Parts: sequence; C-alpha cells; structure tokens
Amino acid sequence: MPGFLYHAGVVATCPHAGQISAIPASPRVKLGGQIAVTSADTFPIAGCAFNLGGSPHPCVKVQWLAPAARVRVGGQPVILQTSPGLTIAADQAPQGAPIVISGQVRVRGI
Repeated sequence: MPGFLYHAGVVATCPHAGQISAIPASPRVKLGGQIAVTSADTFPIAGCAFNLGGSPHPCVKVQWLAPAARVRVGGQPVILQTSPGLTIAADQAPQGAPIVISGQVRVRGI
C-alpha cells in the first residue's frame, strides 16, 4: 500500500490520545529536515490514559505490522504513514491502531 514516509516529526497518537514518539537509530536520511524512521526504530507512547476495569492499562509502544516493501534506509524498510500497526501495553496486549494526525506530504513510498 503506497503512502507518505513516516519521519521523527510526525504527529501520531494511540487510540486513547497518548503521544507516539519516534526514536530513530540512524540519522542518515532526512525528510524536510526530520529523520526518516524504519521498522528497526523505537516508537514509545507517553500519556495514554486507558483504564481496564478501573486500573491503568496504558499503551507503551507501537509495533508496526507491514512497513514499506520497496523503500529502505540503512537496509531496513521504512515506515509509511499508512503502515498498519498496533499499540501495545506493557503486558504485550494489543490496544488498537496508531492514528497519524499530520506528517510530511512530499515523499511517497510503496
């Protein structure tokens, strides 16, 4: 599925409004001054207020399911803004899909 490449400055949230950050491992490729991110990078989530049965059960990271098929950075497939993923709790329970709010609209990949 084609889409715009995800970079470290993309604004994204978990389904419960927690802020997703991208921590790129390599600053080799930039998109509009922001570092492109790959499937090997870390995507922590801060500020998720999800509760399960009255006790906190926040999203803590994103696990991407299908990165780009044809575009790579440093040998790793890049993440697209349209890439499917799951937000994950500390106990590894899936919590829902990440939501991309805004990002770059110049560089596309497949």
